[in-house]
Amino acid sequence: MATQRPQRTPAEIEDVILRKIFIVSLFDSMENDSRIVYLEMTAAELLSEGKDLKLSREVMERVVIDRLSGDFPAAEPPFQYLLNCYRRAYDEGKKIASMKDKNVRGEMELVVKQAKKMAVSYCRIHLGNPDMFPNHQTTKSNVSPLLPLVFSEVGSNLDAFGGTSSGISCPPGFLEEFFRDADYDSMEPVLKQLYEDLRGSVLKVSALGNFQQPLRALLLLVNYPVGAKALVNHPWWIPKGVYLNGRVIEMTSILGPFFHVSALPDHAIFKSEPDVGQQCFSEASTRRPADLLSSFTTIKTVMNNLYDVLAEVLMCLLKNTNTRDNVLEYIAEVINRNSSRAHLQVDPLSCASSGMFVNLSAVMLRLCEPFLDANLSKREKIDPKYVFHCNRLELRGLTALHVSSEELSEWINNNAAKVDTAANNNDEQYRLLQSQEATSSSSKANVPSIQNKNPVSTSSGNAKYPFICECFFMTARVLNLGLLKAFSDFKNLVQDISRSEDTLSSFKAMLEQSPSPQLQQDISRLEKEIELYSQEKLCYEAQMLRDGGLLQRALSYYRLMVVWLVGLVGGFKMPLQSPCPMEFSSMPEHFVEDTMELLIYASRIPRALDGVILDDFMNFIIMFMASVDYIRNPYLRAKMVEVLNCWMPRRSGSKATETLFEGHQLSLEYLVRNLLKLYVDIEFTGSHTQFYDKFNIRHNIAELLEYLWQVPSHRNVWRKIAKEEEKGVYLNFLNFLINDSIYLLDESLNKILEHKELEAEMSNAAEWERRPAQERQERTRLFHSQENIIRIDMKLANEDVSMMAFTSEQITAPFLLPEMVERVASMLNYFLLQLVGPQRKSLSLKDPEKYEFRPKLLLKQIVNIYVNLERGDKENNFAVAITKDGRSYNEQLFGAAADVLRRIGEDAKIIQEFVDLGAKAKLVASEAMDAEAALGDIPDEFLDPIQYTLMRDPVILPSSKITVDRHVIQRHLLSDSTDPFNRSHLTGDMLIPNVELKTKIEEFIKSHDIKRHGQDSSMQNTKATIQTTDTTNLIE
Repeated sequence: MATQRPQRTPAEIEDVILRKIFIVSLFDSMENDSRIVYLEMTAAELLSEGKDLKLSREVMERVVIDRLSGDFPAAEPPFQYLLNCYRRAYDEGKKIASMKDKNVRGEMELVVKQAKKMAVSYCRIHLGNPDMFPNHQTTKSNVSPLLPLVFSEVGSNLDAFGGTSSGISCPPGFLEEFFRDADYDSMEPVLKQLYEDLRGSVLKVSALGNFQQPLRALLLLVNYPVGAKALVNHPWWIPKGVYLNGRVIEMTSILGPFFHVSALPDHAIFKSEPDVGQQCFSEASTRRPADLLSSFTTIKTVMNNLYDVLAEVLMCLLKNTNTRDNVLEYIAEVINRNSSRAHLQVDPLSCASSGMFVNLSAVMLRLCEPFLDANLSKREKIDPKYVFHCNRLELRGLTALHVSSEELSEWINNNAAKVDTAANNNDEQYRLLQSQEATSSSSKANVPSIQNKNPVSTSSGNAKYPFICECFFMTARVLNLGLLKAFSDFKNLVQDISRSEDTLSSFKAMLEQSPSPQLQQDISRLEKEIELYSQEKLCYEAQMLRDGGLLQRALSYYRLMVVWLVGLVGGFKMPLQSPCPMEFSSMPEHFVEDTMELLIYASRIPRALDGVILDDFMNFIIMFMASVDYIRNPYLRAKMVEVLNCWMPRRSGSKATETLFEGHQLSLEYLVRNLLKLYVDIEFTGSHTQFYDKFNIRHNIAELLEYLWQVPSHRNVWRKIAKEEEKGVYLNFLNFLINDSIYLLDESLNKILEHKELEAEMSNAAEWERRPAQERQERTRLFHSQENIIRIDMKLANEDVSMMAFTSEQITAPFLLPEMVERVASMLNYFLLQLVGPQRKSLSLKDPEKYEFRPKLLLKQIVNIYVNLERGDKENNFAVAITKDGRSYNEQLFGAAADVLRRIGEDAKIIQEFVDLGAKAKLVASEAMDAEAALGDIPDEFLDPIQYTLMRDPVILPSSKITVDRHVIQRHLLSDSTDPFNRSHLTGDMLIPNVELKTKIEEFIKSHDIKRHGQDSSMQNTKATIQTTDTTNLIE
């Protein structure tokens, strides 16, 4: 029978466990394990104290100090030794769990727990004071030994794209114990080094690099109070220095390099690796769609992981009241130091990258999520006073929606004076109440003391705003400098690619005609440039345009923006109150501009608007698009039209947008009215490019109006406006429509003649080849430039003529007003002359559709306008006006046009009415000539000084005191509200009737009418001889 091993005492078990954990011995004997160190000093001390040579909790710290302080060259370095002690303690703890004796098990668990605590404590001491204990390690690292442990703790299978594994594992529970309940002063240098190492590990790392481990390590550390405090107190949390700028913060702050991780292009000096464009999108045109889709998905996934974890990091710091202000100060500093990112040209050496700001945009939107609920229930916490009084963000220097900086300063100062007065009064009342309490305290002991529950701060700049308020305004600034700026950069990049491709096509065409080495070099350079641009374009697309979640969050944020802004003016209701509330008019203009820009970009991305509530945006646009008293900038109001243009059902392809136009109350009531008003307002924008800008803006308005005319409810409103505003906004609208039509058609027809001359030059091969290469290049560029100009001008002219054609079918009165009818008739005569007159053959083009030149359709529309106006003319003013046009009217043109219309299949009834109008005009012309002859010499005082025609309703101009005919000056005032003789301000209601002169003119006409009666018989003979004009010389 085998002898039973004697059972060990608890002291012996404790000794064995501690020797295994600390791998030391108190006996100088040859151990099999070379790691075991003989602690001669500790053994001697124990013997001198008369104690057994056994390890126990009482001597544990002496053992650790002796082991770390001793000169043991072959032993592990201090940190590795202590870390492995913890690991062995953990392993022993698992073994202890299987002990049957509960008492012994409990005692041994305390031993292991104390051993772990000891190992952790001395790890802290060693890392805080690396030179305290001898270290015989030959190669020393510059990074904290904690770094690989933290990486191993947060490592996962997500660490792709160049991630490396150190092979070091962290004992379970070590980091938790290391950082939990640690003394800040001792941990501060340890964490300082660790944060610097983490920052360095992601410096210049792209979206495809190994940023995930350092990022999760950062999150791990800030979850410990000591880690959070150490981060915000790090000198590099917000770097200091006289040369501090946006780029310096990005590259040197602790968080900056994490925010720099991106797929977006950056300046070559700061380029990250691996190169995302090169790795994912090189030669994209030859790649399979599935490969590109895979790259898009990968980038979107890794970037959203970055956004999520960075948002967690900031949220963790924000939840901690001790670190919240530091986070807000960091974000504010990043915003303030990068304010020049809003400029058209951004200096990459002084401003942070687009990558950083797009990332920050995505993170800020995540921080906003708690108050972006469907009901926007927390919007009351957003205080407009933040814009005026916050010292953290620089907001007061931004362009406001309407108010000037001087007006805003005056208003703020006046309000500050009122607040100070109120505060002083409150203080006096408070002191009085306190003194009353003190004198009556004995008799009213049970009455609670009166306290000032709503103190008024005399310094608004020091006011504390809730986090929701600060987050809202900071997000607005970040999106302006980040996501919206990046969208603008993307748009410019696409335009650069288009221009480069056009130039490349021109160069290749020139190379075929006349090969040259220089041209071949230029082509190669352009091809490389386009390849690089294309890679950058796809990087933008991957990180921004294909991230539906990012767009949805941004749209939710801007929905809150418009609802909050409308709240400042009393809610969604029309008409708007007057004057505009200062809180609204002083808000930064970019709040609205960014909203509109995002809606435009999102509208052009398939399915980006799915599920988005658009009604609030529609209400906002209708309320403010025509209100110059609320939004001063006409270009900003024009941008609202661009949004609506994107939402037209035929363009958006969405039923959701159709209801915005056809079933939306504010839309049905105000949309047409405000579009017409904006059409007029945009004539004078104040910009040096206003003449050309107005055509683009009116193009968008015209497309919308054409669509709305087809909706019966909107058409009825339109007709009502034309009747109510016949001499108001509608007359102005008509005037500018006619002005634009004349200019655009005239310009495009003249350009066609120039273009044909250039085309003839280039088709003469022999002559063309003799010209110098540079001249040929310049002429080729001019040729393509003219093609674009003709196409654009002709398209705009077609829209304007089309609008006059379909509106004149039901609305004729404004066209026939005295101040308008001659202008309309002159325009139609001019168009008719161009289309069927002697020079029409010179306007023939090889491919007219390429230039949007459709002469047959244009002629049909012109003739329809003639006929529509004749049908509505009850006083025969139109026929008279047609003949008064001395520049373009020719009776033969009516017959020529009728012949062309018959050949192209126009309605016979329309043709007949048009021919009848021509005959009527001819008769009127004859009568007018007789009447003029009968009048003889007209006294100069009866002649209008502008047109030199007989005045019928003379009026005096109040400033220059000159008398003119009323309809002549009224026509002038439609385009220019000044006295034509001295440029002083003038409006229609300022005109003074010249009653005396009018009486004289009427008497003059009456006296000559008597003479005419005797000539009636000859006039009848003239009428009887009207015949159809021969027009064979004008038509084919």
